[in-house]
Amino acid sequence: WYMQAPPSPLVYAVAAGIVCSYSAWKVRKALKKVKNIKLGRDGEKAVGQFLESLRESGAKIFHDIQGEKFNLDHVVIHSSGIYVIETKTLSKPNRGEAKLVFDGSRVLKNNTEMDRNAIIQVTAASGWLRELLQSSTGHKFPIRPVVVYPGWFIQPTIEAKSSDVWVLNPKALPAFISNSKATLSSEQVNMCSHHLSKHIRAS
Repeated sequence: WYMQAPPSPLVYAVAAGIVCSYSAWKVRKALKKVKNIKLGRDGEKAVGQFLESLRESGAKIFHDIQGEKFNLDHVVIHSSGIYVIETKTLSKPNRGEAKLVFDGSRVLKNNTEMDRNAIIQVTAASGWLRELLQSSTGHKFPIRPVVVYPGWFIQPTIEAKSSDVWVLNPKALPAFISNSKATLSSEQVNMCSHHLSKHIRAS
């Protein structure tokens, strides 16, 4: 009306098409992010439920411990040792077996290494916890890094047997922990638990 121009539906249709296409892309991207967040939340919850059974044998279980710009999903302090557990949730394939291969340093999906190396991540987290407990207690405790993949079958190679890292389905984790040789006394379990609890309250 102001420019006294004739109606031009083509221009508005093109503009509307661009806006709608961009909005649809943003919505799809947001939905994918929400799906991944839910998947991760459900995976960590499932792992936590498996770990709770270890309390019966005197284990101390901690969830979502804040570090320096990162977090530890789970920590188990048991007579067989201290475990830092990283949960990785992946969507299962529509066809075929949900299987991952662990070669001692990498986790492979369809013979391809995934974007983020979970082994490096959990090893760094274990080192951080080792230093935290050493500075707090004055003692150096061995920490076992563990990566779990809910719903996936893990096939270790021969090289994986010499690795310090465990890569497991979370259903197997309580048995692995319970059947490992005792390395900590009940006093050490309680001491490490006490100092880790102090860090959690402070942070």
